[in-house]
Amino acid sequence: MTPSGQRFWINTVSLDHVEAAIEGGFTQADHGAGKRLRQPSPGDEMIFYSPRTSLQGGAPVRQFTAWATITGEKPYQAYVSDDFQPWRLAASFHACQRVDAKPLVGQLSFVTDPAHWGLPFRRGLFPVPQQDFATILARMTA
Repeated sequence: MTPSGQRFWINTVSLDHVEAAIEGGFTQADHGAGKRLRQPSPGDEMIFYSPRTSLQGGAPVRQFTAWATITGEKPYQAYVSDDFQPWRLAASFHACQRVDAKPLVGQLSFVTDPAHWGLPFRRGLFPVPQQDFATILARMTA
């Protein structure tokens, strides 16, 4: 954590949902559940990892696909359909390029087993050390 209390996050989200989040200025986590979305605070930074193009059977992507700063104080519930009212948290997205994740795994402390480098991303939304975040962001903004 930085002296200001700022934290750094990875959020595992399919590419189609990342694109919707960029357009709508929000983040979601855990298929719309609200519990973990209460953890990030305004000013925290978040990088999105997209394993696939879509949640249901999409093509592999395996890239860091977006970068945002959290702007919302607390999650809010959105109406998408009668069957789906996901929790969201306001975020401001920044210009960046998508980068393949695999070439970076040897430089990331949260990836403890490079042979199974995708395992940490299954956690959905999770905090990462500032240095790991900076390593990824440097590639995304090069």
